[in-house]
Amino acid sequence: MYATGISAPIGRSALRRADGTPVTVLLVDDEAMLTEMVSMVLRFEGWEVVTAGDGATAIAKVQQSRPDVVVLDIMLPDMTGLDVLTRLRERDPDLPVLLLTAKDTVKDRIAGFTAGGDDYVTKPFSIEEVVLRLRALLRRTGAGAAELDTRLVVGDLMLDEDTHEVWRAGAPIVLTATEFELLRLFMRNPKRVLSKTFLLDRVWKYDFGGRANIVELYVSYLRKKIDNGRDPMIHTMRGAGYVLKPA
Repeated sequence: MYATGISAPIGRSALRRADGTPVTVLLVDDEAMLTEMVSMVLRFEGWEVVTAGDGATAIAKVQQSRPDVVVLDIMLPDMTGLDVLTRLRERDPDLPVLLLTAKDTVKDRIAGFTAGGDDYVTKPFSIEEVVLRLRALLRRTGAGAAELDTRLVVGDLMLDEDTHEVWRAGAPIVLTATEFELLRLFMRNPKRVLSKTFLLDRVWKYDFGGRANIVELYVSYLRKKIDNGRDPMIHTMRGAGYVLKPA
């Protein structure tokens, strides 16, 4: 799948330019369904989205819309994405560009970075990953954006995606890397029931050594740290999965 776990951001500021206007992203891809899905999520994030289905249109829209960042598919109907990237770099050497491709060889990656790409995502991908990579690109490059709030907040639970710090009711909570990724997934999907299969796919990528109970195990670890001595936030939905909601 190209996208799973689509949800609006909770408790996080929309990313804006220094003048207060929304950040603009140019999305260049000839797959209409993918473009629609990615655009929907980015608009949930509070961004302005401009789209193009071919290279010539993309070059024209860069001049018209002055985007802060570009998502560029390498395979386009009229020219390659690398040709488009070369043209963009001639006009604006500092414009952040995230490349999308179905190819994942070292040669392909080198070609993309040599042409001036700033980051690289291979299809199929999670839209959430694309959003996080775009936000990281804008943080690294500045891109005229105001300082970005990287915190997720659900009830009295707060998670900082940059520092990997977690607090509940102001008290710090120490998590392992896997516990943090599991909690982040819950907090990006509050009040939504997440199945064990979904959690395995997103957190462990099915690399769990055949231990089918790994989700139950790590949910129990989280409960001991997040819910211990407090009103519970993580709930089991029998036969469906788990849900995180404010206490």
